This record gives sequence, structure tokens and C-alpha cells, in this order.
Amino acid sequence: MLPALFQNFHRINEFFNEIMEKSSELTFLFKGPWFSNMNIIITVDPSNFHMCLARASFVNYVKGPKFNEIFEFLGDGIFNSDFSLWQYHRRLAHSFFGHPKFNSIFMMKIWEEMKSRLIPLLDNVSKHGVEINLHNIFKRFSYDNVCNIILDYDPKFLSLDLAPIPLFQAVIDVEEVIFRRHAMPTSMWKFLRWLGVGEEKYQKDCQMLYDFTNKVIAMKREERKLGNPKEESEVIFHDLLTIYLNDVENPTTPINSSNCDNFLKDAILNLLIAGGDTIGVTLSWLFYLLTKNPLVTNKIREELNVVMVKRDDENNNDDFLRKFTKHKNELVYLHGAICETLRLYPSVPFNHKNSVESDILPSGHRMKPDMQILFNMYAQGRMKSIWGDDCYEFKPERWITERGNIKFEPSYKFSAFGAGPRICQGKDMALTQIKIVAAAIIRRYDIEVVQGHQVVPGVSLKLQMKHGFKVKLIRC
Repeated sequence: MLPALFQNFHRINEFFNEIMEKSSELTFLFKGPWFSNMNIIITVDPSNFHMCLARASFVNYVKGPKFNEIFEFLGDGIFNSDFSLWQYHRRLAHSFFGHPKFNSIFMMKIWEEMKSRLIPLLDNVSKHGVEINLHNIFKRFSYDNVCNIILDYDPKFLSLDLAPIPLFQAVIDVEEVIFRRHAMPTSMWKFLRWLGVGEEKYQKDCQMLYDFTNKVIAMKREERKLGNPKEESEVIFHDLLTIYLNDVENPTTPINSSNCDNFLKDAILNLLIAGGDTIGVTLSWLFYLLTKNPLVTNKIREELNVVMVKRDDENNNDDFLRKFTKHKNELVYLHGAICETLRLYPSVPFNHKNSVESDILPSGHRMKPDMQILFNMYAQGRMKSIWGDDCYEFKPERWITERGNIKFEPSYKFSAFGAGPRICQGKDMALTQIKIVAAAIIRRYDIEVVQGHQVVPGVSLKLQMKHGFKVKLIRC
């Protein structure tokens, strides 16, 4: 099957979607050449998701050594980790996201970024009628926020001059290399890496990411050294980097102190890669779908005008934040539009695990020891047998009950945030961030895609827009 994969690699998501549509079992065995060790189970079946990702199967379906090889640049971070190391990362993240002060602090930081940078930038673009790459804007905004929230560091990527940011291209280049490794026999991409040729020549990009992460860690350490640390009882809230620093510097930490710097670099890099792109990608696809469905935009605007009080003083930004915080759970139709976006365009379109022991999936397929299973969220969201004959339509109503409440769908059917023990701990933060940005923009602007601009997914770990999202903004 490898030649067909190479032939369709430029449209890989659509290719697997077409295969799944033809498979009545919603699961198939991908076979590579006999020497390639590429026999992989690919599935969109919710029952397979449920079994493999559930807590009961947690020890049998792991990231495994092949995943670690492919994603080597992430080191010992949470995404590559299994067992005790994963539990360690999870515990520290839980202490951060679960802190009683977390929601209020992260909301204030997001809103500060919006009122001081995002809204003035978009107002300026609207005023002068110029074209703008909204995908780029959302990415800058997202990275600023994740750095502010997790690292207590402001990189100021979002600015009026929109100067190029080499770090962003480095992330894209690295993720494309990692993505292509999934379609190549391991021996082939390792040979290319050894030669240092072609797409495997990406060490400079990796080093750029490492340098950025190490710089932020060094700045935090210097800040701690020069400051006057408060007693623990006086500290209101720690950023996640500080939580890691406190833990690894503790004499009782399970982490090898001789490898402390590399471990911190890996831990923070994982969080930046996860939080930086995913929010920006989702916002881009949300507004793309809204430009294609103006009736949905109007319904969201009507809901906002009712919930947030129609056309109150829009210059009173703090009042907007207060009302949004108070009424965000009432924005049911907006929530439905975001879920529909993630169903059709999940920011991470696939995930995979490795089996430790033999097993039989609910679909009847046999898993052998050390065999890979790939969960395809992009195709799962487009299956008629799962979502109905209208699965290709953008319908926020799909997520609303007859009583007008938000409809719950199990994570094994709607897997944009993962499922089971590894479900994304930042899910609520991500949804809130998307809602507040969408609410502010939809109330202020109409968005028009530049005529002739093609919007298609790129080939990468994240569902990036290959050519960006070029638009014009018109003030409402």
C-alpha cells in the first residue's frame, strides 16, 4: 500500500477519509513492504477508541519506542512519556490547571492581550481596508497567550508591524518532517537523517526551538535569583514553569538532577508546541467556516447581543470581560459552532499508540505485540455512520439539545481533545480562549475571504492552513 500512500501524501487527510468511507468496519490494516515494519491498524471506530484509550487499557496501549523515535525532538516531555514519567508530568500540570485562581488569572491575561494588541491591530486593518493573513494573526496571539500563562513570559509576537518570526517557520518545518516520518519506513528516514539531507536536515530548526525554551528558563532562574521570594503561603499563583523549577530543584524529586536542564527544556517545549498552534489553528478554521456560512454568523451575533446586552459601550473593555465571564456558559450556539469546527477540522488530525501485548479490538482486528494503531480524528468527524448523512455540513445545532442546552458527545466519538487518562488538561482553557476571541471579533467585524484565495489543509502534525487565511475585515 506504500505507493498509493506516497501518491496521495499531498492530500493525506482526504485520502484516508475516502478509504474509511469505503470500509464498512471503520477500521483497516495498512500494509507496507515486508521489510518496512509498517503494518498499522488505522481506525475511526468509536468502540476501538474507547477500548484502547480507556483507563483499563492504559498500560497496554502506550506511546512506545517507535513514537519516541519519530518525535525525538520532544525528548522526555509529556507527549513522549509513558507510565511513571507521564504521571509526573500529569501531576504537575494538574496542580497548575486545577488551581483555584487559574481561571480568573488566565482570563485576565487573555483579555489584556486582546484589548492591548489584537483588537487595535484588527481595528487598524479594518480602518485601512487592507488584506491580512488571519491565520498568522491567530498564531501570534496564541503563542503570546501560552507563553504568558504557562511561562509568565511575554514574547510580544503580536504587534502592529507584524515582523517575521523565524520561530514559527521552525515549528512548521519540524512538524512537517515528523509528519512525513509516519509515511516512510523507519530505516529510510533514519538513513536520510544520518546523511543530513533532504527534509531530515532539520537540526537548525530544532535548535532554534531549544534556544528559545532555554532562554525563557534561564530568564526565570535569574528572576528567582534576583528577586525576594515570598513564603509559600504568600504566593497567590505559580506559572507552570515555576512549578517545574520548584519540583526539579527539590532534593526528593524523581528526576535525575544531572539532566535537569534538558528535562526542563523538554517539558516546556512540549507545552509550547501543544498550546501555541492548536488554538490559532482552531480559530482560523472557525472563521473560515463562518465566512462560508453567514447564517451561522448571524445566529451567533444574535446570541451575543442577547447574552452580552446589545451594543453596550463597546469601548468599555473591562465590562465586556465581566459579562463574558459571567455568561460564557450561556453562549450555546457559539459553543456548538466551535465543536463543529473541531469535528470537521480537528487541530491535531490523528494520534497513535503502540500495543504492548496481543489484543483483539472490538472491530475484530487483532493487535500483535509492538504493533501500531492510528486513530484518525479527521476522518472520524466525517463518517456518515457516526455523524449521519449530513456529516459534511457545518451545523452548530448538532451540539444543542431540544431544551437549548449544550449536547454532550462522548470523547471516543468526538476526540479532538483526546480521550481517557491522556485527555487534554487544557481543554476548558482552550474552549474559553476560543470563545472570548470569537465573541469579540464576531461582534465587531464582518470577514471576507480575499477573492481567489485558496484555503486548504497543509501536510503537518497540526491542521495548518497551507496558504494561510487572507481576509478583509469590515467594521460592523
